[in-house]
Amino acid sequence: MQSKKKISIIGAGNVGSTIAYTLMQQGTCSEILLVDINRDKAEGESLDLAQCAACFPSVKVRFGEYEDAAGSDIVIATLGVGRKPGQSRLDLAKINVGIIESVMPKVAKIAPDAIYIIVSNPVDVLTYVTVRCTGLPASRVVGTGTLLDSNSLSQAIAEYLDVDIKSVNSYVFGEHGDQCFVPWSLCTVGGVPVKTYAKELFGEEADIDGNFKDLYDKVVKSGAKVIQLKGATFYAIAASVAQLVEAIISNSNKILPVSTLIPGADGKDICTGVPCFLDGNGIKRRVAMPLSEEEEEKFKEKVERITETYCQLGIR
Repeated sequence: MQSKKKISIIGAGNVGSTIAYTLMQQGTCSEILLVDINRDKAEGESLDLAQCAACFPSVKVRFGEYEDAAGSDIVIATLGVGRKPGQSRLDLAKINVGIIESVMPKVAKIAPDAIYIIVSNPVDVLTYVTVRCTGLPASRVVGTGTLLDSNSLSQAIAEYLDVDIKSVNSYVFGEHGDQCFVPWSLCTVGGVPVKTYAKELFGEEADIDGNFKDLYDKVVKSGAKVIQLKGATFYAIAASVAQLVEAIISNSNKILPVSTLIPGADGKDICTGVPCFLDGNGIKRRVAMPLSEEEEEKFKEKVERITETYCQLGIR
């Protein structure tokens, strides 16, 4: 049954409008509000989307101002500028941190009880900035984190092993993008560790470690490749956001890798992608997943790298 939930999307560009379209198909909410600094863009997208209504579950789509986000159950932040070809995430962060700091406190005052899903990049940095500048409980600020990376990895594993993607369970930890890392010990196919499965499939003589390194490289470079080829990424991230929305609205206690606060290398909190339980209140808690000693060390290195980035951006 469709829920009577209101979702506001701040930022009606390619990502925001594609999220709205995906949510309409999903049918998990009854109202979608689009807000954008370019009011004509938000109005045009809402009119276009509204004409899809006859094809999907009943969802009201409209555009408006920040004030119209009042009463939202979920607010999805896709505002900011997109990553350009060759642009580093640090350069992008310097621009988008300022945008988040100028907008999100206003929205948080208008919709103080909403759960906030942060999509804008670099998502881990902007999730942290949102928590810091709004004063919202960290449990109600959910960054998409490494969810997209994990979904991409599952697709790559399924293709490599020629299995149904639904049989693959994989997690990517750390910072979204080229600074993430894969704890292969947690990745399984039908409950069997992926490397064990691959050795049984291809034989002991196969270069399994080399092949899985290639899979990792494919995943971390996929976003940049899409941007190079078509200018932007929006379908896969929209589907990932829809996963989060469904998990929250259905109060599912589903485990997904999202960006949330954890202790940083300097003892202060940072945001990074780790598996968490999600329910109707947002992030219920982190999942303590056992990592090998080597994986623990890699994760520590990633946390140190993120802490350095925060210092470079002056957001400590």
